[in-house]
Amino acid sequence: MSHQGVVAACSDVVTMIDRSVRLARRNVDTLFVSLLLPLLMMALFVYVFGGAINTGTEYVNYVVPGILLLTTGYGASSTAMVVADDMHNGMIDRLRSLPIHSFAVLTGHVVASVARNATSTAIVIVASLAMGFRPNGGVVDWLAAIGLLLLYVVALSWLAAGLGVIAKSVESASTLSFFMLFLPYLSSAFVQPESMPSWLRPISEHQPITPVIETVRSLLIGTPMENNGRVALAWCCGLLLFSVVLATSLYRRRSRR
Repeated sequence: MSHQGVVAACSDVVTMIDRSVRLARRNVDTLFVSLLLPLLMMALFVYVFGGAINTGTEYVNYVVPGILLLTTGYGASSTAMVVADDMHNGMIDRLRSLPIHSFAVLTGHVVASVARNATSTAIVIVASLAMGFRPNGGVVDWLAAIGLLLLYVVALSWLAAGLGVIAKSVESASTLSFFMLFLPYLSSAFVQPESMPSWLRPISEHQPITPVIETVRSLLIGTPMENNGRVALAWCCGLLLFSVVLATSLYRRRSRR
């Protein structure tokens, strides 16, 4: 690609990012739910279930990393619905007549999703500190945890964008992205896998969310890292590569129809 082509592509991406961010700000209901629901979930687990769950440490310290992953799932799932709306409201037909790079549209939605998730994650962290969360990680540990969460959010947002492309409607996009909300409940987010039935424990221990949660938990509160860091990076990088290729190829195919 020539220098002018690179500049044009970057301009397209910036334009679509600006559009997606403005759309996110206008969709007050979705924004409100993405910010409020994780707070309600954290309050529910800390104040209602926390006293009955033994994790060997203060439950609020144990559960916050899981809530952070749950927060990103809620934020990413809304990306699928926004992309599906673009695919079915005539927006893609209008873009066909313009010299806009195909990947710019999805990139705009993904960046808006990351920004929305960053805001909700920051709110959850502040609220968790008020609820008694007491991390002992240093600056480097926090930066590593934030970097891993960012990588996970980007990968999940690209996957959600791909689901939005193939969805038949906005409602079906919500259904397709449901697993993003459900999978954390089968991980080590809220209880230790050792407490689960023997048939469920392998699912909890060998799914992608558990090593990410355990890595964040290790960085922030000092639990044993073991090999969770390497496994979490492998899962996130693999998911990101798969999701980018899937989403962009599906979008090109749909936009040519």
